[in-house]
Amino acid sequence: MSAPQQAEFTFLPLGAIIQEFRVGGKNIVLGFPTQEHYVQYNTAHYGATIGRVANRLKDGQINNLNGRNYQLVKNNGPNALHGGEKGWGKRVFDGPHTVSRHGHDSLLFKYLCKDAEEGYPGTVEVRVWYTASKEGEKTVLTTEYEVEFVGDECEETIVNITNHSYFNIGDGATITGTTAQLETDDYLPIDSTGIPVGKIAKFPREVTKLFELEAMGPHIDDVFVMETDPSKIPLDTRGLALRRLAQFSNPNTGIHLEVHSTEPAFQFYTGKYINVPSIDGAPAHTEGAGFCVEPSRYVNAINEPEWRSMVLLKKGQIFGCTNVYKAWKA
Repeated sequence: MSAPQQAEFTFLPLGAIIQEFRVGGKNIVLGFPTQEHYVQYNTAHYGATIGRVANRLKDGQINNLNGRNYQLVKNNGPNALHGGEKGWGKRVFDGPHTVSRHGHDSLLFKYLCKDAEEGYPGTVEVRVWYTASKEGEKTVLTTEYEVEFVGDECEETIVNITNHSYFNIGDGATITGTTAQLETDDYLPIDSTGIPVGKIAKFPREVTKLFELEAMGPHIDDVFVMETDPSKIPLDTRGLALRRLAQFSNPNTGIHLEVHSTEPAFQFYTGKYINVPSIDGAPAHTEGAGFCVEPSRYVNAINEPEWRSMVLLKKGQIFGCTNVYKAWKA
């Protein structure tokens, strides 16, 4: 059950998932053969649209919203993670619909997230546009997100959306041998449960110069910050310039990947906890099978007074952002 292929890409209605991203004949994203496999095995969130709130919320709580506090299901230790037990990555979207977007043919997926789904207040509609194009030798996938507060159940809700694709641009079963370079070493230090402690600091390793990834570590699973002034981060970042977040290359395949976004931060994760069994004869995926670059807002922003405006969506408002993946084989 897959959507029509657009250039080198395949997408699924479930979670508006990126199932295939082919460069030089190689699918550089981890995934499964069918939508039914994703339903059964996708505990790692391969390729999924993550919402209503990506990443973690401290103690599973939303504080001081609509004049009250909300308690969500704790599905990641003491915290709520990736929209809950059945977040947007596990919901079936309407689509794909072939539409024109900014003068290009695009695929549109839509999902109506109703009030109280996974405990979140207010009804919102999320729209995801995928646009494939070429930039010289580069294969480009532009992903545009829009979330509109369409309900009248309350006055405000929260949104933090991302895509959770895992990449492996090498010729082996893991990321070993792939070279990485991040565009920033500003990051959010976290506590033992993955919640930021409320300040921006310099990452303790050198990541803005080329470094090699290793499947068995040392691993990274941290939020890096592109915009350190929260007051400069609008609810809809699509009017901001795209910035490159990170770049990767592998000498064995000659494949290069760049990730760009209008978002102020991104989670970089080197796959320490991947544990996916062998399915229909395909190899199992284990530690370091792929890496993620997840553009987003600051983690737990709603519960930090100086950060909350970047995720606070009020009635009639629209949240938006754009991510761009560029890949090529040299």
